[in-house]
Amino acid sequence: MHSPTVNRSDVTSARVFAIAGPAMLANITTPLIGVVATTAIGRLGEASQLGGVAMASVIFDCTFWLFGFLRMSTLAFTAQSLGAGDTSGIRVTLMRGLLVAALVGGVLIALQRPLADSLFAAMGGSDAVISAGRSYFLIRIWSAPFALANYVSLGWLVGQAWARLALGVQITINLINMTATLLLVSLLGFGVNGAAIAAVIAEASGVAIGFAVARHYLPGRLVESWRQLLDREQLLQVLAVNRDIMIRTSALIAVYLFFSAQGARAGDVTLAANAVLNNFLLVSAFFLDGFANAAEQLCGFAVGARDRKAFKGATQLILAWGFGFALAVAIGLAVAGPALIDLMTASAAVRLAARDFLVFVIVSPLPAVFAFAFDGIYIGATWARDMRNLMIASLAAFFLTWLALRSLGNTALWFGLLAFYASRGALQAARYPALLRTSFGTGPARPTR
Repeated sequence: MHSPTVNRSDVTSARVFAIAGPAMLANITTPLIGVVATTAIGRLGEASQLGGVAMASVIFDCTFWLFGFLRMSTLAFTAQSLGAGDTSGIRVTLMRGLLVAALVGGVLIALQRPLADSLFAAMGGSDAVISAGRSYFLIRIWSAPFALANYVSLGWLVGQAWARLALGVQITINLINMTATLLLVSLLGFGVNGAAIAAVIAEASGVAIGFAVARHYLPGRLVESWRQLLDREQLLQVLAVNRDIMIRTSALIAVYLFFSAQGARAGDVTLAANAVLNNFLLVSAFFLDGFANAAEQLCGFAVGARDRKAFKGATQLILAWGFGFALAVAIGLAVAGPALIDLMTASAAVRLAARDFLVFVIVSPLPAVFAFAFDGIYIGATWARDMRNLMIASLAAFFLTWLALRSLGNTALWFGLLAFYASRGALQAARYPALLRTSFGTGPARPTR
């Protein structure tokens, strides 16, 4: 499988959707390991086991999300190498990413007990819930190197515009997880431990599949030497990009954790209403983030090819199609939102509270899509330092908005979230022209080949 031979500046809607479509589906499957484990344990009828697995799944989702830079940076550097026609760079990017994934995963395993102690203490819960959660955590943590390596494989595949292949690998991992969970939990009665073991099996299988794919498309030695793999200048560049993306992601996580914590302080009804509405945000984000994935590949390719026209064309298409989808999502939420709220909760009080704040969820995709799209553009171009700084500024906008309106209670949180989305997109849009000039100059675009 090779990327299609096209005019380098010919960035079309078909190329955007060839990546964005499978990426949307892959994004939706991402949390399925935790969902399947929670469902299987929930059917056993033990509330403490269900609570423990749900709590531990949230911990893993946030922890692995923090290291999402492995997917993003691998995708960007792979796309840039592809655009430059640097086959060696494609190989080295994969192996360097897998090396970092192994090191980070090893550190998480080594620190598993202090991590478990601190994280479960922070989240609270009954002794029975914490006991079940720790059991799940201390087994599933062994999947960390594999899960992070799968981030690398996913980024490497999408970086070469092999989005359908990446989707196939992702679906296979989830099918293996579902099968192993049903076997170990439902049939063999391994309970919480069985769900955790199934996750390890699924993630390890994904690494094996990813390695087989790499060997198939990259025959021969993956790298010429350890000296090439550990080239100081290139390694420092990769680490700097990863550091900046990690700081950016930390700021993002801080917003959502603060949002959840403040909602909890507002009372059980408000907390439940926010939880229902956050599911709508999550689903819309999965769709809109598909365009960010397309931007990462197309813009990264253009940077590697030194093709300014292709870069601008990709940016314009991503923003236009992204806004179109965001508008469709907003209309869908306006029409179906009340019925979906009723479907998700039977509590009259929670339904009423969720309806009060539904307007914020309906509006949110419109500013959010620009935040997501520009994230993809900045990652593809490896403008990671600027993205980090602008994310921190947007974090400040969130807290300032909340502080200014905090007398409004939960409404202040939702206004803060909208300000966060809007400032991310606006600040990155404002910075974009200067970064474009820095990366490509002000002259005419490079002739296509």
